Amino acid sequence: MDGREDMTRTIPEDLEAFFDAHAARMRAELFDFLRIPSVSARAEHRADVERAAEWLAASLRAAGLTAELHATAGHPIVLGEWRQAGAGSPTVLVYGHYDVQPAEPLAGWTSPPFEPTVRDGRVYARGATDDKGQLFLHVKALEGHLATRGELPVNLIFLAEGEEETGSEHLTPFVERHAERLRCDAVVISDSAMFAPGRPALLSSLRGMAYFQIDVEGPATDLHSGTYGGAVVNPAMALARMLATFHDAEGRVAIPGFYDQVRESAELRRQAAELPFDEEGFRQEAGVPALGGEAGLTTLERLWTRPTCEVNGLLSGYTGDGGKTVIPARAMAKVSCRLVAEQDPAEIDRRLRAHVERVKPEGVRVEVRLLAGGRAWLASPGNLYFEAASRAVAATFGREPVVMGDGGSIPVVGDFERILGAPVLLLGFGLPGENAHAPDEWLSLENFELGMRTAAVLWEEVRAAHGRSPREAQ
Repeated sequence: MDGREDMTRTIPEDLEAFFDAHAARMRAELFDFLRIPSVSARAEHRADVERAAEWLAASLRAAGLTAELHATAGHPIVLGEWRQAGAGSPTVLVYGHYDVQPAEPLAGWTSPPFEPTVRDGRVYARGATDDKGQLFLHVKALEGHLATRGELPVNLIFLAEGEEETGSEHLTPFVERHAERLRCDAVVISDSAMFAPGRPALLSSLRGMAYFQIDVEGPATDLHSGTYGGAVVNPAMALARMLATFHDAEGRVAIPGFYDQVRESAELRRQAAELPFDEEGFRQEAGVPALGGEAGLTTLERLWTRPTCEVNGLLSGYTGDGGKTVIPARAMAKVSCRLVAEQDPAEIDRRLRAHVERVKPEGVRVEVRLLAGGRAWLASPGNLYFEAASRAVAATFGREPVVMGDGGSIPVVGDFERILGAPVLLLGFGLPGENAHAPDEWLSLENFELGMRTAAVLWEEVRAAHGRSPREAQ
C-alpha cells in the first residue's frame, strides 16, 4: 500500500451515474451546511450550533436513515441509523463533527467565512474541510446507495457531535452510556488530509493533546508605566520569561520529565522515511523563511513521532492603535502540547504545573488550567477493514493509499477503540494547506466528489471482507 501503482478506477456504474446526475444539488446542499456559523466555542453561536445539528439530522432522514438529536449539557449529538442489513452483516459507525472553529481573524479572509465561495476548484468557507465537507460526503454516499439500490450492504450508525473543536467533553460519556447501541465492527472517520494532491492516505497514528490556559495577574488594575515602571513586576514580561523556559536551544521541550513516557515508534519512522516528502513545498505552504523544531530529526519525524509544546495565543495590555503606556494588570497564554504514544495528558499537566511553579517570579499570581486532553493513537494496519478501505480508495482514486501518520489530534479515536472494541479507520479527503483553523479554509471539490464515491464503495468492500481472515481479505 505505497500509493505508487496507478490503477483503473472501478466505481459501480449505478453509483457513478447517481453522483453525476445529482452533483449540482449535492454541492448546493453542502454550501447550505457551510453557511451555518456553528462555532461551538462561542456562547453567542449556541443557537447556530443547534441549528446545524437539526439541519444534519434532516439531511440524514432525507437520505433514508432514521435520525435523532440527543441533548447534552453542551451541544447536541446527532445519531442516525440504518439497521436493515441483518444481524449477520457488519456494522460500521461513521463519526464526525458539525461544529467549527471561530473565523477570526476576519481580515484574513478573501471572502466571508460563512458564505461559501468557489475559486479554482475549491470551496472556501469555515468548516469546508474541518469537518463539515468531509462529514457531509458520507451522508451523500449513503443517499447514493439507498437511492440506487434501496439498501446498504452494512448496518450503519452515523454519529456527529458539536463539541469536537472545544474538547468533546460530552461525547465519551455518551458513547459509554450507549455502548451497546453503538456496538460496531469498525469506526470510520474522515477528518484528516491526504498525503498530497492525488495521493490518498490512510492514517496509522495521531498525536494526543494537553491544552492549557496560563493566567498571570499582577496589580489590581493597569498602572502608569512611568509612575510604576521598574518597581512593579510586569505580568506580560513575567509570562514571556516563563514561556521562554519551555524549550532549550536545540528545540527540545525543557519541562523536566516531559519525555519520560515517550515510546519511540520504529514503524512511524520507517513510514516517514519511505514517503517522498517535499520539504521545500512544505516550507512554502507554511509561508515561513525556514523550517525549525527539534534538532536531529526530519520534518515528518517531528510531526509524527515527537511531542511538542506550542504557544497558541497571547493576550496582555494595550494592543489598539497608537500608544497607551501601561503596565498591564494581567496576561494570558494558551498553550498546547501534542503528545505521542504512552504520554498521559494528566502527567503532562502535573509536569507543566510543577515547571511553572519553579520558574514563576515573585510579584505575580499564576494559575494553570488544563482545558482539554486526549491520548495519542496508533492503528493496527493489518486488520481486514484497513485492507477494505485500501481497495475502496484504489477503486475511486485509481491508486492505493499511502500509510502515514498525522501530527493532529482526535481524542475520541482512542475512546472508540477502548469502549466499543472496534478498529478505527481514518480516511480523510482534505489536502495539506487547506487552512483548517485559519482564514481562507478550503476544500477541493474534486476530493469531495471522489470522497463520496470512496465512501459508497467502502461499504461494499467492508461487506465483502467481513468474516474473512486478514490474509483472505487481501
